[in-house]
Amino acid sequence: MTAVDTNILVYAHRSDSDLHEPALRALTGLAEKGERWALPWPCIHEFLAIATHPRIYRPPSPPDVALDSVRVWLCSTGCRAIGEGPGYFGALGRVVEEGRVVGGMIHDARVAAICLHHGVTVLWTADRDFSRFASLKTANPLL
Repeated sequence: MTAVDTNILVYAHRSDSDLHEPALRALTGLAEKGERWALPWPCIHEFLAIATHPRIYRPPSPPDVALDSVRVWLCSTGCRAIGEGPGYFGALGRVVEEGRVVGGMIHDARVAAICLHHGVTVLWTADRDFSRFASLKTANPLL
């Protein structure tokens, strides 16, 4: 199962992004495959925070437009939202120790742990920080 990180979601959503077209093609292709894929809840929250932030985008995405994007993704064939659940804390502990994570990197560790906890085989991301988690395979679908 493939999971999708925040940056790919933002690029696919924001038509003013230089990476909009390749991100939209990648995400559309993933959705149209009909295979299982996932959106980690922390990535959904972060997507909403970034897309609607007036200091990041001028104009920012209106909340209803950003929420509609999430609705479309979640309603596409094979997509499911994944998050913490029973047994998650063990995965988080392993990822934190493996990556020697502290401070702000805990957010990425949380995403990685959620992915591993749910059997994600690859996380699509343009963020090289995830390379510190050797147990989680990553790929940049924009390259």
